[in-house]
Amino acid sequence: MGLLKDKDRDLVATEFKKTLKDKVTIVVVTGETNCTYCKETLEVCTELSNLAPDHITMINYDIEKDKDIVKKYGINKVPAIKVIGKRENGITFYGIPSGYEFMSLVEAIENVSKDEAKLSKKTKEILSTINKQVHIQVFVTPTCPYCPLSVKLSHNMALESKYIKADMIEVLEFPELGEKYSVEGVPKTVINDKVELEGAYPEDHFIEHLLIATKDE
Repeated sequence: MGLLKDKDRDLVATEFKKTLKDKVTIVVVTGETNCTYCKETLEVCTELSNLAPDHITMINYDIEKDKDIVKKYGINKVPAIKVIGKRENGITFYGIPSGYEFMSLVEAIENVSKDEAKLSKKTKEILSTINKQVHIQVFVTPTCPYCPLSVKLSHNMALESKYIKADMIEVLEFPELGEKYSVEGVPKTVINDKVELEGAYPEDHFIEHLLIATKDE
């Protein structure tokens, strides 16, 4: 028996049938030690790939046994998921995408398959001017209804710009990072370890803070 409910499985399968265009690879990185939800994360991704086998391929690597390959993807903790289409992008999930974040993963698969970032024309124009590396970390919990707004926005920006890396981080699975960045509420977004946003920001305000984070000291 899978982790997905029959109703959810049917809904996603129908959605994938309508929306998926190009092939997508889901890279799942797991480990044998110190990883509470590695097994479940792999199972969720396997189930998703089975819903659209003509469009989705799932590959599993071990963070220790496949160090060289994992390093190529920039993965440094587990469980981790990268959604890759016909080109590399900076979309990464750290922690099991459960609860409200399940649909963040589904939408990421759809957007990558279509190679289409759901952003305004103005935001895309601003992102085209960025030529510095940007690292966005969005801290979430599975029960936070507002967290997917920040996750999806940051992932769309990573899909649009080759300079942007956007990580969803399930803070309950990575408490050391929650402590490092003083995460007391979610969503909390940290950009380049310089700008911190608490709460879900609208697209225009989010991009303003992203630009601030890219400015030189």
